Amino acid sequence: MGFTKYTSQAEKERIRMNEGIRAKEVRVIGPEGGNLGIMLLKDAIAKAQELGLDLIEISAGAQPPVCKITDYGKYKYEQKKKEKEVKSKAHVTETKVTQVKIGTSERDMHIKASKAAAWLKEGHRVKVDLFLWGRYKYMEFSFLKERLERFLAIIPENFKIAEEIQKSPKGLSVVLERDTSKKAPAQKKVPRPIAETAAKESP
Repeated sequence: MGFTKYTSQAEKERIRMNEGIRAKEVRVIGPEGGNLGIMLLKDAIAKAQELGLDLIEISAGAQPPVCKITDYGKYKYEQKKKEKEVKSKAHVTETKVTQVKIGTSERDMHIKASKAAAWLKEGHRVKVDLFLWGRYKYMEFSFLKERLERFLAIIPENFKIAEEIQKSPKGLSVVLERDTSKKAPAQKKVPRPIAETAAKESP
């Protein structure tokens, strides 16, 4: 019950408890959440001790301050849980980038597809670049678009197109967002290895 030798000084200053509460009178909330009314601080502490619990100040700015009779360990756990929920709601969406090439092996394609799926599941946007160099830059757009679509087909997470496939400084690019309206699809195999197909169909 109460602070231990492992409790940091900063935490002791942040959380006023028992004799550390400065007000003479406090409004007391019971262990089950019931309002026990306004009490002298010494009476409120005595009530908490009678129940084997702590008196913790939860609203210092109120007049009089509001305190709750509860276990310090339980209170600390609930506070951390609330902080975690606030952080999860304040999740910052980023645009993650992955790059594939004509010639990327099927194994590497699936590794990159799984990584893209993980990013989508975390709520991020994913930009997929089909990197082109040399003669590949001058191939038909429809040919290159189909190669990029092959990669999209094996991403094991439902998504929607946020920005359509278009030419970019690196080659072709597309931006994806997670589609939460459907269940995640089963991972598919690439119809034919991109490297082999490109070799057969390149001019």
